[in-house]
Amino acid sequence: MAGKGSRCRYRRMSAELHAWREWIVGIPPIRFKKKKGAAPAVALSSGHRMPAVGLGVCRMEKPAIRGLIHSALRIGYRHLECAADYQNEAEVGDALAEAFQTRLVKREDLFITTKLWNSDHGHVMEACKDSLKKLRIDYLDLYLVHFPVATRHTGVGTTSSALGDDGVLDIDTTISLETTWHAMEELVSMGLVRSIGISNYDIFLTRDCLAYAKIKPAVNQIETHPYFQRDSLVKFCQKHGICVTAHTPFPLGGSTANTEWFGSVSCLDDPVIKSLAEKYGKTPAQLVLRWGLQRNTVVIPKTSKVERLQENFEVFNFEISGEDMEKIKIQDHRQELPN
Repeated sequence: MAGKGSRCRYRRMSAELHAWREWIVGIPPIRFKKKKGAAPAVALSSGHRMPAVGLGVCRMEKPAIRGLIHSALRIGYRHLECAADYQNEAEVGDALAEAFQTRLVKREDLFITTKLWNSDHGHVMEACKDSLKKLRIDYLDLYLVHFPVATRHTGVGTTSSALGDDGVLDIDTTISLETTWHAMEELVSMGLVRSIGISNYDIFLTRDCLAYAKIKPAVNQIETHPYFQRDSLVKFCQKHGICVTAHTPFPLGGSTANTEWFGSVSCLDDPVIKSLAEKYGKTPAQLVLRWGLQRNTVVIPKTSKVERLQENFEVFNFEISGEDMEKIKIQDHRQELPN
């Protein structure tokens, strides 16, 4: 596992061992329901609704979290994406408690997500309760299995490296993903979690989860953006009633994987993206987020700048034409991935 300096970067755990051919799957469009001043919401298979644009708290510096979250709530964000591995749940919880106390927002108006870390697959209930305590809330709207791998337990709520002395990931072979999932289902029965889902699962792992699940995963949160579109996985999930969420709708911050695989720091620098953004009078980031929404995916942009919060939220007042959606589709660089 990577060290602290790269903790929030997308870790390629090799769930995707190879690329697969496109599957042609017809899917109905997601129907958005919008409240005044808020992002449209997507209906999940669990019966609950999730705002289509959320704010990811990964990369947020702890001293800045309060101001960023409160600014986001004032703008209209109602979906916060957290994770034990981000190591800032306590700071998010403090910001939320103040927001509730000052009546900036009500708990029932928020959709709060957090994630089970790899080393806690054998301690699902304890890990969930630890996150709830840090976030200072009574229930989660969505709890995700962060990665499809169980590693050596290092203590509930701790996310230190699980590398062995030989430098190899210390995988716990006694815990199956099926066992982890059934423990997640128990959280729903206990009322601690309203919806459960998966993250960074490929088609084959998602198919397996559907086979053994008593409660179907409501969400699969993955990396997907114009340079890594993953249409086969997106369409497979949507065909089976699993909402796809893009945790990396536009990789920023010098993502190592993005640079090595796609030869660019960000798809936002792509000439086609920039040209289309100018056509619609939007920024490249707004265009890419809108593209994600029109693919029927939920998007979770991350930012540490207040001015970007507003920009990322202003994506509901325009529509990309079908012709221009096709122009973005052919920017997919996945065919260049190494075998």
